[in-house]
Amino acid sequence: MKYIVLLGDGMGDYPLAELGDKTPLQCARTPNMDRLAKEGTLGLVDTIPEGFTPGSDVANLSVLGYDPHECYSGRGPLEAANMGIHLDPGDVAFRCNLVSLSVGPPVIMDDFTSGHISSAEAREIILSLQAELGSEAFQFFPGVGYRHLLVWRSGVDAVRTTPPHDITGKAVEAYLPAGENGTILLELMERAESVLEDHPVNRERLANGKKAANAIWPWGQGKAPAMVPMTEKYQLRGGVISAVDLLNGIGVYAGLDVLRVEGATGYTDTNYRGKGEMALECLRDRDFVFVHVEAPDEMGHEGNLRGKIKAIEDFDEKVVGTVLNGLSAFDSWRLLVLCDHPTPIVLKTHAADASPFAVLSSIAGENRKNGRGYSEAEGRESGVFVSPGHRLMDIFIRDWSRFVAV
Repeated sequence: MKYIVLLGDGMGDYPLAELGDKTPLQCARTPNMDRLAKEGTLGLVDTIPEGFTPGSDVANLSVLGYDPHECYSGRGPLEAANMGIHLDPGDVAFRCNLVSLSVGPPVIMDDFTSGHISSAEAREIILSLQAELGSEAFQFFPGVGYRHLLVWRSGVDAVRTTPPHDITGKAVEAYLPAGENGTILLELMERAESVLEDHPVNRERLANGKKAANAIWPWGQGKAPAMVPMTEKYQLRGGVISAVDLLNGIGVYAGLDVLRVEGATGYTDTNYRGKGEMALECLRDRDFVFVHVEAPDEMGHEGNLRGKIKAIEDFDEKVVGTVLNGLSAFDSWRLLVLCDHPTPIVLKTHAADASPFAVLSSIAGENRKNGRGYSEAEGRESGVFVSPGHRLMDIFIRDWSRFVAV
């Protein structure tokens, strides 16, 4: 049996007046996901447990069958795993965004991506920060695009931090690091500003009409979690395909092979079709593949409605369609398509609402055919609701035939 999971990050949304009170999913052309809903099994899954902040870290742990109550310690250590950064028991890893702040007062979070700075540009900046500010206590590691890592050796994780994508357009003062030893991080952020202010990369970006990466923003901190690899739990081999360190880091802890796709960017210019083709390649000698596409989530954060609809359509055509067309090469399979959480256009950040999922199986009798199309509304009307969300993976792999028979 081959198990395929295709995830469009943040595809879910709320009805919008400009769309006739429909959601982007309802308005996007998605024949392949609609096929799964019509011919397979449609439902809703609750990926954000009560008490957790909605985010891709918590949600995707749930998607892969992990109870966040048992294993979630923060986003940073998951990203560190993908980057090959060793964390001793007392070390704390932070996601470290390169951001663009406005000139105050008040100082505003202008862009949590620094104008989607390229990985090459960002690498130069992060290496400069390491050269100027790195020490036995603090180390900077370059990642992808605006997403990087800060490790505080023998540090403190009891610091209140805020994801920068939650405060776009807001004054940052109320969201700066606070709590135990928060002032240490604040001092590091202030020192970083002096490095970034006249950095050659920023000078060139400004000269070309682009935004400068004029600040660092540490958040999502935590220590290394304890997780049983899903490859051991289910006795299978598998791979993860994503342009995002967070998802690949979860894959590392889950025991999955991290598979790289040329041209995968974590944005709307990503190599969608390449991800679908890599998924099929993965299944030739493995049992499981998890494909993650970030683009719809990025469009939600930007409040870019047309961009989000286009990202959903590209995901459907070039990822879901490519995989569906290639599954005839395998004798038996189950295909799960879902989003991890909504990223509503009106909020420009994540929401905790349940999201639609659809499963199509090659095995007769494993499809309920209880949906008409893939959307939030159809998912609610399906009568299928999986909560807590971490149960879905166990059902999908171990108990699907009995689940659809109920």
